[in-house]
Amino acid sequence: MASNPIFRVIFYNQGQVYEVYARDIYQSEMYGFIEVEEFMFGERTSLVVDPGEEKLKGEFSGVKRSYIPMHSIVRIDEVEKSGTGKVSDIKSSDKVAQFPFPTAVPKPTQDS
Repeated sequence: MASNPIFRVIFYNQGQVYEVYARDIYQSEMYGFIEVEEFMFGERTSLVVDPGEEKLKGEFSGVKRSYIPMHSIVRIDEVEKSGTGKVSDIKSSDKVAQFPFPTAVPKPTQDS
């Protein structure tokens, strides 16, 4: 892949599925979070403006770094070029109504 990778991050947030593009992602020092930096949005070089991407651009304007809980991540892909970010609502008829939350890891028992 390219020396400057681009990542597509798909995650669940408040009943919606977000698809964003970023230059940097990595595991956070805060346990259970992924850090996403340098969000990428389409340039306004054409007359056609996508209202979905404009909503995303407005929501993430001024955001230097976003911490996304690991259990909210649906998928992370390294892609060749940036696409159009979007936000999709989850309908009640969809098969995935809510993503599972992680459970506590059982403590090992001491066998004597």
